[in-house]
Amino acid sequence: MTGFVVGNTPLASFQPAGLLDDVANAASGFTVVFLWWFALSCFDRGFRLQRGVLMVGLLWAGVAATDRGLFGATLANAGLSKGLVLLGFAIVGHLVWRLLSERQGDLIQQRHDARVLVAVLLGGMLAIDLAADALFGFDWRPLAFSMTQNAMILGFGLWLAGRLLTVHADVLTFGVAEGRATPPVATVDGDHRPNAALHARLCALIETDRVHLDPALTFARFVELMAAPERAVRSLINQQMGFDHFRAFLNHHRVLEARRLLEERDRDDKLIAIALDSGFASLASFNRAFRAIQRCTPSEYRSAARQSLRTTQALRKPGSEERKAIF
Repeated sequence: MTGFVVGNTPLASFQPAGLLDDVANAASGFTVVFLWWFALSCFDRGFRLQRGVLMVGLLWAGVAATDRGLFGATLANAGLSKGLVLLGFAIVGHLVWRLLSERQGDLIQQRHDARVLVAVLLGGMLAIDLAADALFGFDWRPLAFSMTQNAMILGFGLWLAGRLLTVHADVLTFGVAEGRATPPVATVDGDHRPNAALHARLCALIETDRVHLDPALTFARFVELMAAPERAVRSLINQQMGFDHFRAFLNHHRVLEARRLLEERDRDDKLIAIALDSGFASLASFNRAFRAIQRCTPSEYRSAARQSLRTTQALRKPGSEERKAIF
C-alpha cells in the first residue's frame, strides 16, 4: 500500500527514481491481492491461504509483476493489463460476495455490522479504480483522481494502524503515571449470566428437534424457531457457547452426529450417506468440516473407532484377564 501511494502520481517531479521506484512499482502491484486477502482473514477466523484463493492471488501477482516490467520490457508491452482488470473485477466480486453472503450467520455483532461498510467502501474503491483503468486506460491519471486514490489508500492505512497499534501513556512518560483513581464500574450479574429459558430452548432444538440435521437451515430460520430477538440469539451462541459464526455452530453439532453414525453404522455404509444424514449438503463440505474439527478424515476416524471396538471386545472375552496379566 505504501508502494502504491509513493508511485501513484502523474507529476514527473514527484515520481521516485532508481531503486525506490522499482520497489514501489513492484509493491503497488500487490495492493489488490493484499486488500483481498486481508479483508477475508478479518471476517473469517478459519481463513487460510490455500486452494483457489491462493492460486488466483499468485496469478494476479505474477501478471502484475510482468505487466510492470519486472521480467523485461518485452513482456511489459504484451497487453496483460486488460486481463488484469478482468481478474481484478472477479476478485472484488468475490470479496463483496463473501462479506455479504456470510453476514447473516456472523455471531460477532461488531463484525456483523462492519461487513456492509467494508464491502461498500473497500469494494467500491477497488471497483472504481478498475473501472477507470478499463474505461480510460492505465495512462489516464489526472491529478485529482490520483490524489483521491492516495487519500483513500492512506486513510485505510492509518485506520489499520490505529486498529493494530496501541499507545500506552505510561510509556510516553517513562512509567510515571498520574495517580488517578478509577471508579469501579457497576455491573449487573444478570448481564453476564446466560438466559436460562433461551438456553433451554436452544438445547431442545438441537437435542430433541435435531434441527441442525436440516442442510437448508439458516440463521434467520433458527431465530424464528428460537422465538427470541436476533441479537439475543447471536449473543447466546457467541458469548455463552463460544462460536463466532452460525456455520461453525452447525458444523460442531453435525460432526458430533457424524461421529456417532461412523461408530455405529456398518463399515460398508458410504460416507455420502453419513454426510447427508448428519445435515451436510455435500460430501466435500462434510470432509472439510470433519477434518477441521477432528483433525482427521471421516475414513480415518471410522477405522480408529472400529479398531478401538475390536480391542474392547477382545478384552471382554473369557481368559482376557490372563492375557492382560501377561502383557
